Amino acid sequence: MKVFLAGATGVIGSRLALLLRDAKHDVTGTTRDPAKVSRLQALGIKPVAVDAFDADAMARSVASTEPDVVIHQLTDLPSAPGTPGYAVGQEANRRLRIEGTRNLVRAAAMAGVRRVIAQSIAFAYAPGEGVRNEGDPLDVNAESPRRLTVQGIVALEREVLQTPGIAGVVLRYGYFYGPGTWYGAPPKSPSVHADAAAYAALLSLKKGNGVYNIAENDGAVSSAKAERELGFDPAFRISTRLAQEMAGSS
Repeated sequence: MKVFLAGATGVIGSRLALLLRDAKHDVTGTTRDPAKVSRLQALGIKPVAVDAFDADAMARSVASTEPDVVIHQLTDLPSAPGTPGYAVGQEANRRLRIEGTRNLVRAAAMAGVRRVIAQSIAFAYAPGEGVRNEGDPLDVNAESPRRLTVQGIVALEREVLQTPGIAGVVLRYGYFYGPGTWYGAPPKSPSVHADAAAYAALLSLKKGNGVYNIAENDGAVSSAKAERELGFDPAFRISTRLAQEMAGSS
């Protein structure tokens, strides 16, 4: 299968690129940093240097690869919570979720791609009793800055799920932890190891439709739908070989 992976050098994208490659898929991975092109080449990934905010360039990049599936793992959060650059990063990531997603999904539609898989978050639900599931409302009435985050998620999910001709899959991830993330252990609920998050995207290539929570069973959200329909396992970890290969390329 030919896969266009947007955000192939990010925390989840870098893991997913290797999982896709080892599963014998033909993978084209994007980076906005031309300096990272050689890193992708070394891993056996076809590189494309493209800015997600450049709609025309993104359209050309997707069309030229003729993919069967487009996977959206674009993020822009270089600074951890509590650090000086975090607030700026949140706004940049919101813009990427809105404008970058629109450009990517429209590029996919123009290229005749019928399946798009996208990264969302599982900690944007409105407060309520009990475990949150995919049918519960998002926290659209939250106070800022949380409201801005939720607005970005709403826009992203709308593009992926409501674009005509696209069978969209939205993966609502918990807070990431593991090598390459901000946390070595689950920071709070809901959480998910970065390896398991990447694995969920791999599983979604041919399975599923709509929204899935991708998180550990820690009482915050239910991932039962993903476990049932995708075969998701929150205990999944990439092999030592892949972990070493990924670390060696960074």
